[in-house]
Amino acid sequence: MTTTTPWPLIGRTARPPAGMLVDRRFGRLVDQFFQLFRDTRQGGGALSVYLHGEPVVDVWAGWASRKTQWNSDTVTLTFSTGKGVASTVLHRLAGRGVIDYDVPIAQYWPEFAAAGKEAITVRELLSHRAGLHRVRGLVPEPLSLMDHSLVSAALAAATPDRRRLRAPGYHAVTFGSLIAEVTSRASGQPFTELVKTEIAEPLGVKDFWYAVPLDERGRIARTFPHINPFGVPWAATSFAMSRLPGLRNVADAGMPAGFDLLVRNPAVHDSVMPGWNGVFSARALAKMYGALANGGSVGGVEFLAPDVVTQLGEVQTTGRDYVLGLPMNWRLGYHAGMVARRTQPSKTFGHYGLGGSGAFADAETGLSIAFVTNRLGNMLTPIADLRLPKLGSTALALASKA
Repeated sequence: MTTTTPWPLIGRTARPPAGMLVDRRFGRLVDQFFQLFRDTRQGGGALSVYLHGEPVVDVWAGWASRKTQWNSDTVTLTFSTGKGVASTVLHRLAGRGVIDYDVPIAQYWPEFAAAGKEAITVRELLSHRAGLHRVRGLVPEPLSLMDHSLVSAALAAATPDRRRLRAPGYHAVTFGSLIAEVTSRASGQPFTELVKTEIAEPLGVKDFWYAVPLDERGRIARTFPHINPFGVPWAATSFAMSRLPGLRNVADAGMPAGFDLLVRNPAVHDSVMPGWNGVFSARALAKMYGALANGGSVGGVEFLAPDVVTQLGEVQTTGRDYVLGLPMNWRLGYHAGMVARRTQPSKTFGHYGLGGSGAFADAETGLSIAFVTNRLGNMLTPIADLRLPKLGSTALALASKA
């Protein structure tokens, strides 16, 4: 075990560590962040905050691997955090009239009309009401999940779950593939190109990837530990959960056979699986959500039109999600920014991922916050563990006084 040098309490010192940015109003938040990473067992991470479209926090700490410290350029696999980025690609297209939220998906993707799906709209997909949550058994073998064409064809042929007519059901793995195919069909461009032209280039930040360029892969932090809930092998846990009524839907939606091995396979960075394989920096995520928290503009640049941004935070569903068992209050591709809180800030939305990475925007305070980490933390929580919600609560409180 390697122990880091204790970090200074930013709230009590005049200067942050070299190269980092800390607005003194957010010193308490940064102090909390630094306490998360004391030795290599806790891994590492980064935290970034924008307020009213301008950066106020950009810090990092801990370890990218057992031998390498996390640094300014480190990026990491963020799991479902990528759903929010993929959704934002679609919103950029919608803002120019390329996609209409209330048009059937089949208008852009004709094959999708099979098996009774001809009337399912883009809006229903964005709010997890397409009834295509099942990924277990969708393709022949685990490595097949990396074949976007195969996955898309299987989803186009699939029969939707009837419960979609009554409630949403979290598309834990399939959501990203569906969004990628719809946006590609509507625009005529590969999804990787759309991420570049609709997100990275307008924001001036390159760290938005699903298929990661070869010359950037040395920056990716090692993700650990193995995804073995309760210390039991993934295959056994997945099978057992698929047989239990209360957990069957979670297993069907997010626990395909071999997923634990797929996560550690370097080839995952060759593929487009926006439901879970996004690789980002906190800095990039915070800037994107900074625009969504600030009427569509960040750093003096309009990223999305204000009328589009207003729609993004509108709650689409209030019923209990039949996969997660919680009322997620799905927005258009995002969930509430503070899922674990009994009272949720009404204008806060974003997306978290397995292990605690995630980001959200709060239109009321003009705040965005992004946290990424390579330490998986809570293995059984498909939204996040408590690290980002705790940091987010502190950030919101500080932003409301700023």
